[in-house]
Amino acid sequence: MTALDTASASTPTRERPRRTWVGVLVGVLLVVLAGLSLFVGVSDVSPVAVLTGGPGSDAAFLLGVSRIPRTVAVVLVGASLGIAGLIMQMLVRNKFVEPGTTGVSEFATLGMLVTIVFFPGMAVVGKMGVAAVFGLVGTWVFLQVVKAVPVRQLVLVPLVGIMLGGVVGAVTVFFAYRLDLLQSLGQWSQGSFATVMQGRYEFVWIAGVMVGVAWLAADRFSVIGLGEEFATNLGLDYRRVVAVGMVIIAVITAAVLVTAGLIPFLGLVVPNVVSLVIGDNVRRAIPWVAGLGAVFVLGCDVLARVVRFPYEIPLSVVVGVLGAALFLWLLLRRRSRAH
Repeated sequence: MTALDTASASTPTRERPRRTWVGVLVGVLLVVLAGLSLFVGVSDVSPVAVLTGGPGSDAAFLLGVSRIPRTVAVVLVGASLGIAGLIMQMLVRNKFVEPGTTGVSEFATLGMLVTIVFFPGMAVVGKMGVAAVFGLVGTWVFLQVVKAVPVRQLVLVPLVGIMLGGVVGAVTVFFAYRLDLLQSLGQWSQGSFATVMQGRYEFVWIAGVMVGVAWLAADRFSVIGLGEEFATNLGLDYRRVVAVGMVIIAVITAAVLVTAGLIPFLGLVVPNVVSLVIGDNVRRAIPWVAGLGAVFVLGCDVLARVVRFPYEIPLSVVVGVLGAALFLWLLLRRRSRAH
């Protein structure tokens, strides 16, 4: 056996235990934080109160109506937004994009404003559908802008998306201000799980279904991440796969918008952290991104509830602060792709 064979054989042996331990750590954190999310809050909902009070107690009622739906919604939102960011990065072939930095979230918010103005009595599922259509249009517009604008550096791509989102967001705020709908729009777009309860969170399961679709098409997303010519030479229908990815991103963004609002930076930092651990294979990365995204949002949600107890800080504020710090670390680290 040559030295090269020995090195290639020994490398996975060193990396696999590290990946295994990281995966175990993510799983343990997910269970622990989910347990904390169930029993942290102003009302006395503790294991002792639930067990001693029985199924008919106030603690059991709050656990079933509020705490469990909120925890499930947080897990699904964290997992689905992480996957949306991963798919967006494969479509654009850029590690510094996500729905919040490409204008997709702003287009979905514009769609929400359209429903508030023209269809104020529309059901939530209808509002989610309109927001998904606008998010789909926003994804297509961003992809066309990226194709038309020659970009020499990776960090310029999200800057183009941020400018596009800024223009759309300015239009949305202008019409909301003129129509005196800023407060109504803010209630939908503010990232918070404070109002999530039974009967108010079920649409986020649609985002969970989109995660399953992304997992089924994971290998195709890995291929299109190598470029259109490479994917076409392998016999892959590039446009069809891109269309599937656009639908996944738009539906996840709309489902999260009507359930909890806008959560920044999540789809940006989580896939990049996972990429540092296991690489860029989408099929292997999806469970890691889903698990780490759920852990990240669960941790931020618990922190938002306890940092000013008994008051609650909006989740988007906590995720924005921590996500921005992680994003800066990803940009400034010595081996960053931005360099």
